[in-house]
Amino acid sequence: MKKAILMIMFLLSVQYGVNAQIMKLGLKAGVNYANFKSSELQTDALTSYHAGLVVNLKLAEKFSIQPEILYSTQGASYKNVVDEVKAELGYISVPVMVKVGLGKSLSLDLGPQFSWLASKNVDANTDVEELDFGAAGGLSLKLTQKLFLQGRYVLGLSEIGKNADIKNSVGQLSIGYMF
Repeated sequence: MKKAILMIMFLLSVQYGVNAQIMKLGLKAGVNYANFKSSELQTDALTSYHAGLVVNLKLAEKFSIQPEILYSTQGASYKNVVDEVKAELGYISVPVMVKVGLGKSLSLDLGPQFSWLASKNVDANTDVEELDFGAAGGLSLKLTQKLFLQGRYVLGLSEIGKNADIKNSVGQLSIGYMF
């Protein structure tokens, strides 16, 4: 959590020292539709949320880099012989998206996502890896100069279970505001 606070303070301090045409700071929040990908386990998706800070660094007319720092809740539920088991995992996620403009208000977003486990609420005795790595892709739509809408899919590339082949799979729909 200290790393997240330091990152937020850094992003806020840099915002005031850079020309607004090159760098913009914003907030975003939205809904997650999260599940596990596993060859060993059949799971049901959970609906959860994400929220955080966005920095857009414009490098060319239709090209920018957008690092973000988000709190994202993910997980899944599954039924065993006796009852339903839920796994709710809270991550501090840092996607670094490359944005390629597809027109005046639409962009294709692609990039890696690094996540650190911040909290876990698991009904079963399960060990969860502290780090998660994924690949993210989606689209952003500028509704106005400041308001935007994003759709994204994050495919987990690293196993989150220490004893099982389980990876995160998350669809996200966000709304955001750039200052």
